Amino acid sequence: MSRGPAPHTSEGLRLDNQLCFALHAASRAMTARYRPLLEPLGLTYPQYLVLLVLWEHRAATIGEIATTLGSDYGSLSPLVKRLETAGLVSRRRRPDDERVVEVTLTDEGAELATRAESVPIDVLCGLGTDLDDLARLKRDLETLRENIESST
Repeated sequence: MSRGPAPHTSEGLRLDNQLCFALHAASRAMTARYRPLLEPLGLTYPQYLVLLVLWEHRAATIGEIATTLGSDYGSLSPLVKRLETAGLVSRRRRPDDERVVEVTLTDEGAELATRAESVPIDVLCGLGTDLDDLARLKRDLETLRENIESST
């Protein structure tokens, strides 16, 4: 990277002063932390998130999953289709409303939860941070998200 004079010298425009970048970098690092733990399960991080929803509720519509994950329908549909191809979920349209797609865990998808139980523990143990600090950070991030969503 060039070390010449900066066109903007404002501290407010420095990358390392940006909250958005700190959140982005932390999110990417966390996702990378999950990758080696999810690979043996045959899952990507976004697929894992969908399965977390289904392991909790057994079944949900694409819309419910998208809302829960803060995702959009368009990116979720191909992801769920890949989970179906892997035999972990089944999809079907509601007979009373063809626009609504229900996603249900298969027996294989439900059994995968047992193999995935250690993933959150393995992630937390590798962070080297006190559990109380992590719980506080999670609450702070949830509050931040709520504040952002309510201000737009």
